[in-house]
Amino acid sequence: MIESDVEERRIERSLRSKKIRKNGDIRDVVVVALPMLLSMSFDTLMTFVDRLFLSKLGPAEMNASLGAGGMQLMMMTFFTGVLSYSTAMVAQRFGAGKKHECAGVFMQAVYLAIACFPLLCLTIPLGHFIFDLQGLDRDQLGFQKTYFDILMLGGIVNLVRNVAPCFFSGIGKTKVVMKAAFCGMIVNIVCNYFLIFGNGPFPQLGVAGAAYGTLIGNVFSAAYLYIAYFSKRYRESYGTARNLNFNMAYTKELLRRGLPSGAEMFLNMTAFQSMILLFHGLGSVEATAASVMFNWDMVAYVPLMGLEVASTSLVGRYVGAKNAAAATRSTYSGLKVGWAYSLVIGILLIFLPGVLTDIFRPEASASAEAVAMFDAARPLSIFMLRFATLYIFVEVFMVIYCGALRGAGDTVWVMIACALMNWFNTVALYVAAYVLHVPGHCAWIIVVVVYSTAPLIFFYRWKSGKWRRHVLDKPKSC
Repeated sequence: MIESDVEERRIERSLRSKKIRKNGDIRDVVVVALPMLLSMSFDTLMTFVDRLFLSKLGPAEMNASLGAGGMQLMMMTFFTGVLSYSTAMVAQRFGAGKKHECAGVFMQAVYLAIACFPLLCLTIPLGHFIFDLQGLDRDQLGFQKTYFDILMLGGIVNLVRNVAPCFFSGIGKTKVVMKAAFCGMIVNIVCNYFLIFGNGPFPQLGVAGAAYGTLIGNVFSAAYLYIAYFSKRYRESYGTARNLNFNMAYTKELLRRGLPSGAEMFLNMTAFQSMILLFHGLGSVEATAASVMFNWDMVAYVPLMGLEVASTSLVGRYVGAKNAAAATRSTYSGLKVGWAYSLVIGILLIFLPGVLTDIFRPEASASAEAVAMFDAARPLSIFMLRFATLYIFVEVFMVIYCGALRGAGDTVWVMIACALMNWFNTVALYVAAYVLHVPGHCAWIIVVVVYSTAPLIFFYRWKSGKWRRHVLDKPKSC
């Protein structure tokens, strides 16, 4: 490790003296990450608009979409986590100059996504069982099951759509992903306007309309990506039309490396969903405040996942090229970009929490009970948003180091560390709120403080250099 560090410093000095732009610098990260960040933002906006429109009907509809959407995401994360490792596999082959293998790897992920759909449908009764245990208001419970069922039965759309960006992210062509996400977002917003409220010739479908709008938006987004994948440009460069055969070797590699990623994402999302359920179980006021808080958290966090994908792609590419110096540099460049983004989000959370909360205020035509519930939850929501500034800065460390370690192939360690961290956080919330019976704002403080200790673990893992076992002893020059 010491020899490798000395070699990296020698390369850095050499490059500075020659004034050559270095692989893995901020420009590299921005080129890959910015389109991914925007595409993730568009995906988030689809969900955000669902909840924003539903909030105009009442807090019960908004809370139901958060609970059901989180549960649907939790049920899917194991499968999408396994499939998402194809990004690193594609990136590693791209970095090694094996372009035609990129298409072969991607098609195995598509076939695996289709095979996962029947298994996903089998989890629907489990979701209903968990909802019944929550002790929700009758209205919210009914809305929640409706929204959940529609998204789960349309899960084949989500699986195939979620795997599509892996090829383009792996080869660094993330603008295609961005354009597809924008297309899906626009279609979703239009569908929501007509289906949720019953505008034009359409009946008012409420939460069901929001779910249908999401699925329709994903259909258009997926179609855009697959049309691009089979276009002349990629057919000629990557042989996308020729690499359609099933390949057991690629599938085994995807499962071997992807299963830890899938387990990690499932355990993490289960912990996160449990945290939402715990807040919802504290009462309608806490549920409404938490819904507003986590809606904005998703707006802030999901774009960071674009940075995580970029980190995985770049580190995977440089690991494939046996270039440890560039892999390290791209990680630190990602942190700088993430800090700049989180600074903007932090300013909004600190100075405009009331404005952000009032966006979800029910319409004047909503029931007096719905308006009163929102007004009671507003102070807690403002407090949670302000304190979430620290939460957002911590998330930058998490996504960058997780993405980098995953791109280097260190997936088992990432799975264990993330699962332990997230579940420890959820247990801390349970003890604080349900054993010690602390108020909602104190419970949120405990969640953020406990979560803030996690980046140290990932920083030391990266600094330890154990991921270098996937790279040659001596990195190539940049």
